[in-house]
Amino acid sequence: MEPNDTAPDGAVQPPSTAPAEPPAASTEPTAPAEPPAVSVRPRPRGRTTLLIAAAALLGISGGTAIGYGIQAQRPPSRLPALSQTELAYPAKALPADKAPAPLPASQDRQVKTDGDLRKLLIDRPAGWSDNEDEVLLHDGWMSVGDLARGYKDEGGMFEYLQESGIRRVAGAAWKKGEFREATVTLAQFSSGTETAAADYAEGQRSYMASDEYAGNEGDPLKGSGNGRYYLYDVDRTPGYLPSYQARAVVHRGDIMIEIDIYDTRPISKKDIRTLAERQLERV
Repeated sequence: MEPNDTAPDGAVQPPSTAPAEPPAASTEPTAPAEPPAVSVRPRPRGRTTLLIAAAALLGISGGTAIGYGIQAQRPPSRLPALSQTELAYPAKALPADKAPAPLPASQDRQVKTDGDLRKLLIDRPAGWSDNEDEVLLHDGWMSVGDLARGYKDEGGMFEYLQESGIRRVAGAAWKKGEFREATVTLAQFSSGTETAAADYAEGQRSYMASDEYAGNEGDPLKGSGNGRYYLYDVDRTPGYLPSYQARAVVHRGDIMIEIDIYDTRPISKKDIRTLAERQLERV
């Protein structure tokens, strides 16, 4: 009751001295007071790292210098002798009666193939004459470019032959009667390319069965193990005489052999097979 309030009997009531009620305690937990922020001076960086790096570099350089110094003061190590103390072969040659006889030239392929390659061409068959119209041969030799000229992709074949290590090409050309012609080429590859001649021959045989060429698988050439000979289908073009062709492809060692016969009359299997077998025996 306020001081000016009056009681019902008109007496003035003194002010209440009752203490005020304390405020209700909060049921929510109070967060702890955060500590006052302390200003921290940032630590300078880079100096310690620089000192460590400099010490490491100095240690490496010093260690290398010391190592070279120690090595320079050591006496040089003796190298092993280049010559052997004992020979791996007899000191004396075998007696003449016990030494093996050298291979005859007919059995030594290296003697045969390292000589004049033209001498490995078969002799001109009876009834045939040299074909003077063959412009790709010069004194029995043919250039790699002229050999590649006989293929549709002349540039690609020339590049292939060069990459395969072709060494030289020998050839012969003959004619018989009015229209029959035959050519023989021996393509030899350099040493170190043992499979080049075989790969070349296999590449030629791989497309012969297509209709654009012989159109058949051909027949195996006896005694070769890989060679084959083919008869082409006759080519009848209006306005021209019929064209017949036969071909043989075989390799032996580092030499690839190719034989072709052309005529306006049919060519028998015996014609091409006989030439191929004779040439294979010669090589």
